[in-house]
Amino acid sequence: MEDEYTVSGIVFAGRDLEAVKAEIVVKSGIITSVEERENVDERWILPSFFNAHTHIADTVAMDYPVSGSLSELVAPPNGIKHRLLSESDPEYIISAMRATIGYMKSSATAGFLDFREGGISGVKLLKSALAGGNIDGRILGRNGGEDIADGIGVSSIKEGVLAVEAAKRSKNSGKFVAFHAGEKDARDVDGAIDLNPDLLVHCTHATDSQLKRCADEGIPIAVCPRSNWCLGVASGKNNPPIHKMLDFGCKVLLGTDNVMFVQPDIFSEMSFLSFVYGVNAADIYRMAVDGSSLFGGPYYIRKSAPARFYVVNSARFNTGFSKNPLKTVVTRINSSHLDKDY
Repeated sequence: MEDEYTVSGIVFAGRDLEAVKAEIVVKSGIITSVEERENVDERWILPSFFNAHTHIADTVAMDYPVSGSLSELVAPPNGIKHRLLSESDPEYIISAMRATIGYMKSSATAGFLDFREGGISGVKLLKSALAGGNIDGRILGRNGGEDIADGIGVSSIKEGVLAVEAAKRSKNSGKFVAFHAGEKDARDVDGAIDLNPDLLVHCTHATDSQLKRCADEGIPIAVCPRSNWCLGVASGKNNPPIHKMLDFGCKVLLGTDNVMFVQPDIFSEMSFLSFVYGVNAADIYRMAVDGSSLFGGPYYIRKSAPARFYVVNSARFNTGFSKNPLKTVVTRINSSHLDKDY
């Protein structure tokens, strides 16, 4: 794309996602102005997504025919996915991750936060996959990989003292610290909160008191509803307790989790969240963007922000008849509606 360009349409501006007829001017990748206009193109312009929890190396195990408990499938070090990763050629893993990165980019995701197994070599594989990919990929390593990554991603405090000590070292060195917590039950949530992490993932079975702690201590929560259902740790709209999270004032982010089971498609995640959990469209959309604030400025469309937005051809198919465009984006839009010129 050229160094300077303009695009006009219905712009969903700022964190309030206010729909205004406007023209956006971009220079050198930065939004230099968002000016209201009377006549604009028939497009919707929205902030891009940040997928707040992924395991993209698990692309090598996509839809592998398995069954069993959550631990048997994904828990380190002997879960089925770990065996499949250890048996895969490194170049094959890199190619799989590149393909998934390409998929995310094609579906309006401009950044993601990945839990990368495999120690130092595992982090290096993802760095190779990210090279030249023009996406804001953030890496949380483990088993030594945290030393060359953005921080550490711990499966659970149930892993034991070595994982907890590694998290403390990362925190003391100023690196990002995240824990899976409360995915299967609530027993590992308080211990994770005690370590003052920068992010908790799942909290599918977190209690009211645990959610209040997260809100009071400013610890964001990344929820992954489709993965929770797929893996059998959720079977109703109260798990994860998203409405309670919002009511308590928690900062809730949206992730897709494991590519072995779930495609990293935020459009699908938002739609699922709307239909199954009944969350307000604006709240859902903010969950899909707010992960970008974990490592810098959020992707919301405003002057001086990086140009991380996408354009929907609102005349394509039937979406131009919408009386509530934001809800339509959350529940009906997919990559086929996107204007590929932006």
